[in-house]
Amino acid sequence: MTTSTGEQAAPHTAATPSSASSASAPVRVTVVVGSNRTGRFGPVVAQWLVDRVREHDDFEVDVVDVAEIDLPTTFAPTPEVTAQLAEVTPKLAAAEAFVVLTPEYNHSYPAALKNLIDWHFHEWRAKPVALVSYGGVSGGLRATEHLRQVFAELHATTVRDTVSFHNAHGSFDDTGRLKDPTGPDAAAKAMLDQLAWWGRALREAKERRPYG
Repeated sequence: MTTSTGEQAAPHTAATPSSASSASAPVRVTVVVGSNRTGRFGPVVAQWLVDRVREHDDFEVDVVDVAEIDLPTTFAPTPEVTAQLAEVTPKLAAAEAFVVLTPEYNHSYPAALKNLIDWHFHEWRAKPVALVSYGGVSGGLRATEHLRQVFAELHATTVRDTVSFHNAHGSFDDTGRLKDPTGPDAAAKAMLDQLAWWGRALREAKERRPYG
């Protein structure tokens, strides 16, 4: 339906080549695997998650796994820590969006994930974050709600929809495949569509006016 207001339409302004190419370019997303516990189930869920992100046409994907980073909690900038940060910080800095995968430990998210987050600040600013969780009956949802508060403090934007795996061990078979992928795949698509929108919207906003 077309509605006339009686006013002359404003002339159309074509996008410049740079803005057009920026709008169509894939969003650089980093998947953060947030568990380092011995015997963790995280890699199973992470493989499913990374596959879903790679299948989405709007993204270029990188992965950061907290189990591969041994950052101390003292925040002392030793040579060893400097070397470790040189590997992980550029991945976070280059990302235009994040998907954070977290289990639920004692009603919250793992200490290793918080440690990775706390070692950085500007890398999270004005970027969207999608949250995927797994656990028992709660599906890790308490962990995701705590993470929303943390990322808000860091000036990041968490997207509305999440993916959560309740009784996660029973959701996957022995080969690491979902027994019934229908619900999780649909939830992942909805979440990633939102993440792509926010990624592009914030990219364009920061090109026009730097944040902060």
